[in-house]
Amino acid sequence: MNAPSAVKPSQKLPTQLSPTPLTPEERRDGGLLRFAVAITVLNILGHFWLGFEPSWVTPLVALGTAYATELAGEASMARAAGRTPRFAGGARQFARFLLSAHITGLAVSMLLYAAEQLWIIAFAASAAIASKYLFRAPVGDAGATRHFYNPSNLGIALTLLLFPTVGIAPPYQFAENISGAIDWLLPLIVITTGTMINRRFTLRLPLIAAWLVAFALQAMVRSLVHSTPFLAGVAPMTGFAFILFTFYMITDPATTPERSRDQCVFGASVAAAYALMMELHLVFGLFFALVLVSTARGACLLFEGWRARHVDGAISKPMERPRAA
Repeated sequence: MNAPSAVKPSQKLPTQLSPTPLTPEERRDGGLLRFAVAITVLNILGHFWLGFEPSWVTPLVALGTAYATELAGEASMARAAGRTPRFAGGARQFARFLLSAHITGLAVSMLLYAAEQLWIIAFAASAAIASKYLFRAPVGDAGATRHFYNPSNLGIALTLLLFPTVGIAPPYQFAENISGAIDWLLPLIVITTGTMINRRFTLRLPLIAAWLVAFALQAMVRSLVHSTPFLAGVAPMTGFAFILFTFYMITDPATTPERSRDQCVFGASVAAAYALMMELHLVFGLFFALVLVSTARGACLLFEGWRARHVDGAISKPMERPRAA
């Protein structure tokens, strides 16, 4: 019986330790599905156990409005482009298409507090989804466009701006009915799952790192300038809303840069915009800061698209010879 041949150093044995690289479509669908499951579980736990203040009908209104707006927007765009709507193709494709609207609807209903004014929640969810179809910028060379505002964040920010009676959900609702070790365990679970999703699917860990470091730095600078306690400046980082914003909102892959360097610039810019909001004594600085930076990025994308069409295209176009008389 022959002895097994030795493996040469240059040969690589197959291993199951390194995961297979995902395609962009697999990363998008996998990330959306996991985000949707995570926020659904959090909302169920919140209403049954944690102590969410809004009634059960609030997320249902937000979800219904978000679904309807998403379907109407896609149907209109598909009709204008002469193509099949993306929600067509069976129940699985229909559910897959609505994952984004599902996340947006639950985020709006969970983070806004409008008491019994359900029509305002419906407005926020509708405005959030509509922004995906109204505010778009060109991406790539094929003439495609993509929305540049995070839908949930824009819907929340716009609602806070237009309706003074509406505020952010009270922080205590995420831990009103828990105590002891669970007070630490629940945020740890959210941070761990958010890190795993962003590492595997959105690839936005550089953005998260830059955002957290820049947020701490701006708190330090404000502390030195105004002679205020540094801990007061970083206190928002301990809140549940900040954790959700960090791992489930600012990392939206559709509305943030792809390259790691650009991600770091984006995250640091949001922290700088937040510091500006604090200097201007504006409340709800997290949401408005992200809107401000997304607006600047959208303007840059629109300018690049215009330049590619009118300037670069004109330069690369060969000059026509004058016709003979």
